[in-house]
Amino acid sequence: MKSLSYLNKYFFKYKWRFLLGILFIVGSNWFKVEMPEFFGDTTDALTKWGTENSQDDLLYYALEVGAYFMLLSLISGIFLFMTRQTIIIMSRLIEFDLKNEIYVHYQRLNYSFFKKNTTGDLMNRISEDVSHVRMYLGPGIMYTINLAVLAILVINNMLQISASLTVAVLLPLPIMSFVIYKVASKINTISRTVQEEQSNMSTIAQETFTGIRVIKAYSRTQEIEDKFNTSAENYKTKSMRLVLVNSLFMPTIFILIGVSTIMCIYLGGLLYYDDGITPGGIMKFIFYVNMLTWPFASVGWVTSLIQRAAASQTRINEFLETTPDIVNNSNAPFKFEGKIEFKNVYYTYPNSGIMAIKDLSFVILKGESLGIVGKTGSGKSTILKLLMRQIEPDQGEILIDGVNLPDINLEEFKNQTGIVPQDVFLFSDSIRNNLEFGSLEGEVTDERLIEVTKMAHVYHNIAEFKNKFDTVLGERGVNLSGGQKQRISIARALIRNPKLLILDDCLSAVDTETEEIILENLKKVEAPTSLVVSHRISSIRNANRIINIVEGSVTEEGTHQELLKRNGAYAELYKKQLMEEKA
Repeated sequence: MKSLSYLNKYFFKYKWRFLLGILFIVGSNWFKVEMPEFFGDTTDALTKWGTENSQDDLLYYALEVGAYFMLLSLISGIFLFMTRQTIIIMSRLIEFDLKNEIYVHYQRLNYSFFKKNTTGDLMNRISEDVSHVRMYLGPGIMYTINLAVLAILVINNMLQISASLTVAVLLPLPIMSFVIYKVASKINTISRTVQEEQSNMSTIAQETFTGIRVIKAYSRTQEIEDKFNTSAENYKTKSMRLVLVNSLFMPTIFILIGVSTIMCIYLGGLLYYDDGITPGGIMKFIFYVNMLTWPFASVGWVTSLIQRAAASQTRINEFLETTPDIVNNSNAPFKFEGKIEFKNVYYTYPNSGIMAIKDLSFVILKGESLGIVGKTGSGKSTILKLLMRQIEPDQGEILIDGVNLPDINLEEFKNQTGIVPQDVFLFSDSIRNNLEFGSLEGEVTDERLIEVTKMAHVYHNIAEFKNKFDTVLGERGVNLSGGQKQRISIARALIRNPKLLILDDCLSAVDTETEEIILENLKKVEAPTSLVVSHRISSIRNANRIINIVEGSVTEEGTHQELLKRNGAYAELYKKQLMEEKA
């Protein structure tokens, strides 16, 4: 229960709903307990019904009894409805708040957190785990309070009628709670294995649909089908085991209800012959026993709910207690002027121990474009992660307009930056909304959309679509080619008029002619500082300066022509790529 104490702040937030819910539970149970009392008294009255009373008297009495019983049922039902409108709705509101809290916290966490945790685990904690917690907040708490209130009212009335009969008929109820708890625990255990197999089936299906082109290209349809069928067969087997255990639940309750009822009638009959109880008293006991059966049965179920909720909240707390490695240290207004400087920067990836950046120094001046070239794994993308402060350098400084990067307003710096990542991501939404995602001003005019897409040399493709900018893309833009996705991503970055434009090897899927057109168009952008990272020299040869990176260090620096004249590693890479293009 310690982990669940985190939720106390929400109980305080919705305290009036919670307190009203308790009040409604008391009201509902009070009127519910009045029904057996009324029935018992009516039974005793009818056993003493004299011959002097006419049939009309009996009819009026029956109508009076029926009307009063219906009134008690109606009032009890209204209170029960209000209970659910307070406590159950409170649980839904807390579920809403908790999911939002987790989601907002995810947004605050850094790049390294998402590298260490799988998407499936992140999704599971915000969906399945929160659902388990809600079951504790709603039904768990409601049934616990209901049992406590009902038990006090019922047992008090039973003791007033016969203490010995009370002890005898209540004896099977704790046993029933324990049996139900064991059955519920078994159900939960099997349910988890069923859910795991269902997740496995979903994963296979999702990967199949996403990679259908690869599967068909390699003619592995039958193998994937067999793999899915095996998982489906396992799911069916585990589900049938769950059905079998579930089938023990209700029979267990009915058997123990029957035992308590038989004991009530038998022992009540013995007491009746000794004048220890009236027929109405026996009737009351039968009602009371049946009234307590489900609340006592729910003890085991609620205990199981609390166990699952505690385990789920522990998992949720692990993430909520995770603090971001990198925080925005300044809220002061910031206007990027254009100068970036790396001074003796070192960075080693903590998980692998690989030193990706070693004694790296370079400067980019306002309005200047810097090209960074190097082989795969040379540290090019790590430079961009350091610049955008997704990771912190182990040594050295990164200066933005002469100010250390941790000391500037990171959010405002990012708002003035347009970045096109190497791994292009487009949302399952319209092209328009994907482009407007880059805008800081919300909706964008069609004229502006046409302008930026022409600069990215993708407008002619969009114009061919039936719905043009309103064309809805598939998952990750699956209905576009690789080059089209890259060019839409470039347009998305341009739409915010960035003061710093970063292109991370984002022209790898376009042909050299298209690449040349895009690079020429980017020269027309109003003097932004730009950083172009690529393994293709054709993408960076027009940059004001170029640095060649080898194992995280600068080995050569200069313009394209200067580097060719040195006849070093850059010139060798250029000749090799030139030969490949000719071939």
